Amino acid sequence: ELLIRFWGKINLDAKVTVDRNGQINLPKVGTLSVAGLHYDQIQGYLHSAIGTLYKDFELNVTLGQLRSIEIYVVGSARRPGAYTVSSLSTLVNALFASGGPSATGSMRYIELRRDNKILTEFDLYDLLQKGDKSHDLQLLPGDVIFIPAVKAQIAISGNVNEPGIYELRAETTVGSALEGAGGLTGLAATQ
Repeated sequence: ELLIRFWGKINLDAKVTVDRNGQINLPKVGTLSVAGLHYDQIQGYLHSAIGTLYKDFELNVTLGQLRSIEIYVVGSARRPGAYTVSSLSTLVNALFASGGPSATGSMRYIELRRDNKILTEFDLYDLLQKGDKSHDLQLLPGDVIFIPAVKAQIAISGNVNEPGIYELRAETTVGSALEGAGGLTGLAATQ
């Protein structure tokens, strides 16, 4: 839903819904297609499209209600089940809404499945340790987020900055495991 306000040579306040074909119908203007446009592009697009009919006007566009979609979080999730989320939600949004992996769930091999195909395998460590969301994808209705059981783990304790239990991904050296634990403290014996 878009809330559109015109003022100047044309005065109009309209609340329009984007239909299934990606079109909106504006009174005094007609039908315009907004399919494929990002929100930040809509105002400029509407101004140029309506500028062919009217001159000397300003407009403002804001979002009204967003369409919601249903997705599923299954496997070793803290709160598995069906979730109704905004159509702008991503895999990370849904993970946080569901509480993420349970104590027995993997943080490194989270799958986004669509039409029985794995679209991406998300590693929460990349997000939490590096701020990397490059494997995050926008959700579509019916998507399934599958959190498998945790795989190999190691415990790191002693003079490291972030002692804890860490899930391994592929082959890991002692050096890279210590780096993942925040590195050694100043009191650590490096031998």
